[in-house]
Amino acid sequence: MISGSCRDQAPRPPVAEKIPHEITTHGHTRIDNYYWLRERENPEVIEYLEAENEYTGKMLRHTEELQENLYNEIIGRIKQTDESVPYFDNGYYYYIRYEEGFEFPIYCRRKGSMDAAEEIMLNVNDMAEGHSFFQVSGLNVSPDNRILAFGVDTVGRRRYALQFKDLGTGELLSDMISETNGYVAWSNDSRTLFYTTQNNITLRAENVYRHALGDDPASRKLVYHEDDETYRVAVFATKSKEYVMIVSSSTLSTEYRYVRAGDPFSDFRVFHPREDDMRYSVDHHGGRFYIVTNWEAVNFRLMETTEGRTGKENWKELVGHRDDVLLSGIEIFNDHLVLSERKNGLRQIYIYNWDDMSGHYLEFPEEVYTAAVSVNPDFDSDMLRYSYSSLTTPNSVFEYNMKTGERVLLKQDEVIGDFDQDKYQARRLYATAGDGTRIPVSLVYRKGIERDGTNPLLLYAYGSYGSSTDPRFSSVRLSLLDRGFIYAIAHVRGGQEMGRYWYEEGKLLNKENTFTDFNDCARYLIDQNYTNERMLFAQGGSAGGLLIGAVINMRPDLYRGVIAAVPFVDVVTTMLDESIPLTTSEYDEWGNPNIEEYYHYMLSYSPYDQVTRQEYPAMLVTTGLHDSQVQYWEPAKWVARLREYKTCDNPLLLYTNMEAGHGGAAGRYRRYREIAMEYAFLIDLAGVR
Repeated sequence: MISGSCRDQAPRPPVAEKIPHEITTHGHTRIDNYYWLRERENPEVIEYLEAENEYTGKMLRHTEELQENLYNEIIGRIKQTDESVPYFDNGYYYYIRYEEGFEFPIYCRRKGSMDAAEEIMLNVNDMAEGHSFFQVSGLNVSPDNRILAFGVDTVGRRRYALQFKDLGTGELLSDMISETNGYVAWSNDSRTLFYTTQNNITLRAENVYRHALGDDPASRKLVYHEDDETYRVAVFATKSKEYVMIVSSSTLSTEYRYVRAGDPFSDFRVFHPREDDMRYSVDHHGGRFYIVTNWEAVNFRLMETTEGRTGKENWKELVGHRDDVLLSGIEIFNDHLVLSERKNGLRQIYIYNWDDMSGHYLEFPEEVYTAAVSVNPDFDSDMLRYSYSSLTTPNSVFEYNMKTGERVLLKQDEVIGDFDQDKYQARRLYATAGDGTRIPVSLVYRKGIERDGTNPLLLYAYGSYGSSTDPRFSSVRLSLLDRGFIYAIAHVRGGQEMGRYWYEEGKLLNKENTFTDFNDCARYLIDQNYTNERMLFAQGGSAGGLLIGAVINMRPDLYRGVIAAVPFVDVVTTMLDESIPLTTSEYDEWGNPNIEEYYHYMLSYSPYDQVTRQEYPAMLVTTGLHDSQVQYWEPAKWVARLREYKTCDNPLLLYTNMEAGHGGAAGRYRRYREIAMEYAFLIDLAGVR
């Protein structure tokens, strides 16, 4: 087991040089001794990161056999040769398949019928040869079915080069456009398209360009520039394919512009001008626009208007606001309207009949689950494609006849081996926060465990941006459950599980609710005899890594060990630096530290700034050198400061993937190497044999 009791025999951890750097804000000066680790091109920085990797390798060397066993277990459950459920769009069936032994997907289609000859659009395995990182995104076929647009990232910074492939000849066109977000919106002529580019420094998507295939990309036409640094832009075509939309969005506000897809050289028109604290989204069908908005509706409502009258003064309500239901999206059909909702922390799907607006909910069989509307490109269909999963049920794709009520399972992900979902139990519990708020907790474990307080338990949460953590199945997680672990999700404030107010109570000057909710859930699980302080582990990533950093500063005694993946832990310094990606666009999430009230509040919980001389649990911290969301130096600085301040011998490990970004290693299997390392870290600490 990893232990600090033999410090003299253990490898010596790296010690980062202390070079004082003063940061003065609102008359308050902070000394950051590890600010120099931001110097990505400094050989000493790379040397330090590699030394940390070497140290982590040595500290985990005794788990290498376990790691290999875990990796083989995990990939052994994956159906090696597999294929997605095809969907029909514009004359073709589209699907993705994987071949045994290969890391990357093969994107395919068949014309008119699944019995037709297969056309391979992209074999990413061939494309990725010679690259340590490779990712394809944004596949989009032109309306005439001839040209495939797609984005390629070979670094991990989420900066994609747009490429175009003639699906008839198999040749790549000479058009190649760099530094985009990897997506295009086609106009109806199948030659003219729109795409976004990013700011070279902040990576904020700020420009929308028009390009005609065959033209020199340098001759592109700028059709929109977003001046406001708190907004980012995207461009897409409506489901009807009749309009191209530009959306400018910040945390709390949106603004849409539109042009007819049949007239791409016209000027974009504003749908409704942006307003503070007003969000809306737009889709189109049958000469009408449909708008989901929080205008005078905290949990959102559905409005409609005619094509020529898009200002909100013309909107008419179709589905009103409900205090206990969050409206998160819609899917439009000729005869039906489908609503995606959240109620009591769970996703729901409601189906309206356009004729009389009668409707019904889809029923789901389990107490804890998640469901989502899937790919439904055909307005004329009566069949709704949706996905369903739970903590014990693998992801399943269904088709539901909205007229007859007949439901057909098209595919359930196969778990190779002796998996039997009846061997596992899922539950939904409620912990009570310090202010009396009931916090949902979803948990899963293998049946037969005793609730005697001795079980190892891994508690996970995210809790930011209104992003809800759904209780879905993971075959990877079975490697913990089958070793006696309980896995739990704390649905803390900052997400939207319980409605929009759940988010509002977990951001800005309410952010500490996210952290205290998590600790209260941890305390509840201990009090209910699911685990104890020596067997409780915590995990979170990105903004969830901020959560981990904050909770262990507050209550390090609750946790035996934690995993913080790509953690956003240097909150104040990052939010003061407008050159860092995401900073200005997230003032409405965390606050603007240039305003004194927000500065002091953020400083009060910033994990890096609040490291103190105390005992900390065992820690494994991971990051990626090319991370575009949370820069590698945040976790690197945090670990260096923790080494300086912590007063115990519990292991503190930093692993940097030198070839990846925020999402970790690319490929179907490579990422499981890191998960195997994380699981081995937990299992070893728990003393599970």
